[in-house]
Amino acid sequence: MSHKESLTKYVGHFIDQLYQSGVRDVVISPGSRSTPLSLTFAEYKQFNIWVDIDERSAGFFATGIAKQTQKAVVLVCSSGTAAANYYPAIIEAAYSRIPLIVLTADRPHELRDVGAPQAIDQIKLYGDYVKWFHEMALPEATPNILQYARNHADRAVHTSQYQVKGPVHLNFPFREPLIPDFRLDDVWGNDAVITQHFPFEETQMTSSVLKGIDQQLHGRKRGIIICGPHDYLDLADEVLDLAEKWQLPLFADPLSSLRHLDGENVVIESYDSILKSKKVRELVHVDFIVRFGAMPVSKPILQLLQENDIEQFIIDEDVTFRNPSIKGAHYIYGKPADIAKQLASLSLSFDHDWLFMWQQLNKSAKNVLIEEQQTLTEGLAVRGIQTIIPDESNLFVGNSMPIRDVDTFWLATDKTINIHANRGANGIDGVLSTALGMATSGKRVTLLIGDISFLHSINGLLLTKNYQLDLTIVLINNQGGGIFSFLPQAKEESPHYEMLFGTPQSVEFEKVAALYDIDFTSVEEWSAYLHALENSYRQQGVSLIEVKTDRNENVIWHQQKWQNIEKHTLTILEEYRNVY
Repeated sequence: MSHKESLTKYVGHFIDQLYQSGVRDVVISPGSRSTPLSLTFAEYKQFNIWVDIDERSAGFFATGIAKQTQKAVVLVCSSGTAAANYYPAIIEAAYSRIPLIVLTADRPHELRDVGAPQAIDQIKLYGDYVKWFHEMALPEATPNILQYARNHADRAVHTSQYQVKGPVHLNFPFREPLIPDFRLDDVWGNDAVITQHFPFEETQMTSSVLKGIDQQLHGRKRGIIICGPHDYLDLADEVLDLAEKWQLPLFADPLSSLRHLDGENVVIESYDSILKSKKVRELVHVDFIVRFGAMPVSKPILQLLQENDIEQFIIDEDVTFRNPSIKGAHYIYGKPADIAKQLASLSLSFDHDWLFMWQQLNKSAKNVLIEEQQTLTEGLAVRGIQTIIPDESNLFVGNSMPIRDVDTFWLATDKTINIHANRGANGIDGVLSTALGMATSGKRVTLLIGDISFLHSINGLLLTKNYQLDLTIVLINNQGGGIFSFLPQAKEESPHYEMLFGTPQSVEFEKVAALYDIDFTSVEEWSAYLHALENSYRQQGVSLIEVKTDRNENVIWHQQKWQNIEKHTLTILEEYRNVY
């Protein structure tokens, strides 16, 4: 059998099995050594093929697609540093539990470590950041090897999607010639047996486990339920039901899908602003915390746990230890929505005055946060999006200050807005590309991003030249790294601060927009900002709204808000202590 026939059928069977196992989206960064994979994916004609010439951008673009579809997305690249450029996205996917199937082409074994071009060591290139690595066999078309190719394609899909999602990596050594022959018979393996998987559908805690939890919580009065970032479609409703049945405050992270009016009786959105004060954290005496999802964006939550001995119950789908407080905890494993439902069946009674106190604290903090303000600030930029953003759309939030401002200023709403962010590794890279990946579904995406993050991933805008993607970009331009203004680095008054941390880039973003044929508006006033948002949502394609702010003024404005919230919070806590 010829090399070309072996190559064609080996790759054809592999790719057919990916489709049979549920893959629909493939992101390809073109290269020579990956020709067998790229051409075969295109020839199959059933996949959504996305081409991105920048592998770093492509990796994050794929994470955005996977976030939106909740399905594994394939990445294809050539050998050498092309594969290395996926690394940041793979790290993010590992920590954010995003299913990616990374297919890297490679030189055959005889061309490795001999000075051949584009030949680096790709064996276990991504270390422990992938759930599974496999060096694929050289192509053959014997029945056993064709079934081997299918088995590994199927395994890649299901390993990436169960039980905790994450990336997998398959490395393909290819000898030349690299061009498949699709005129051959049975390229796709039409008579192949399709593997089936039967994953568990629900989790049932035993009666003894439930009884143990009941005993541990018996007599406790002041508990908090926390819902952090997650991607479980059914979790939010079950956690809300648990909080309502137990009548406990529910701290809803902005990435929890719980900041809506249906739960305003128990949902506390302003816990981050309330707990910023160390005095407040010393006065609230929390007996226990039940947490679903990852740790919240809020740093004061972590500080509350670190400064006090609070009994923690952490619910996760598998044996993991997402507990950065480095305190003791009880771990409950299973499908989080099922666990929440079973916990709600326990007949527990807690301090109702405790919930009432948190409702009062939340109401008071929200009144401070929504006070009328004439100047367009970074916090008000969030409120503007919440006011104008269309119902049933997506908001993607950059790291550093944007996600923290969303945590603070995104209050309960009657709109159904899905909020997402790359909170796995908390990096600023690839934010723009991830948002564009989410827009491939056809649903409008709004991206809130800072100027440094935007410039860091600006190559992602190349995708807008080739695909119809509806994205509204709200760009906070404060001439540098605004988050550092809130950190100790800014208080040292070092002569090196601006060079090392402020890092102003002085880019004219109107010219950036012109380069990519993007609609551009720059605003400095509230009414103009709202008008720009309305115009953006009325049109297709990508639009860029630049919001100019001042870093120093932004810090002062935030601090005044937090000081006012602290003052009102301490008053309420004193009243609560005197009355109850």
